[in-house]
Amino acid sequence: MSETQGLPATEEEPIGELALRTLAMPADTNPSGDIFGGWLMGQMDIAGGIAAGSRAGGRVATVAVDGFTFHKPVHVGDVVCCYTKILRTGRTSVTIRVQAWTLRRHQADVRIKVTEGNFTFVALDENGNKRLVPDH
Repeated sequence: MSETQGLPATEEEPIGELALRTLAMPADTNPSGDIFGGWLMGQMDIAGGIAAGSRAGGRVATVAVDGFTFHKPVHVGDVVCCYTKILRTGRTSVTIRVQAWTLRRHQADVRIKVTEGNFTFVALDENGNKRLVPDH
């Protein structure tokens, strides 16, 4: 059964693989009651790191984030789903497109893209130095 079965058709579907799913909690809110953008970026960084680490075959570190756009707010109780797709693999780096979608509380059949961005990771050896990303 696919991740999208049972959900209403939308113009756009998530790209790539589901890498992380988490629940937005009250401790993660700003004074307006919405989830902090920084918290959301952190979740996306974790998801991208999982995908980049898998592709690089080991330890990676975030070196750049760009093309970041916030489309909609995230609310307490939303399930945040981060999808990843490898855009580019360099000699020592991997660039991952990360999209965050929510399943709204009390509307689990409605999926909304809330933000997206590109995360670039560098592969590191056991001493924290750059290393080559293996060919696949």
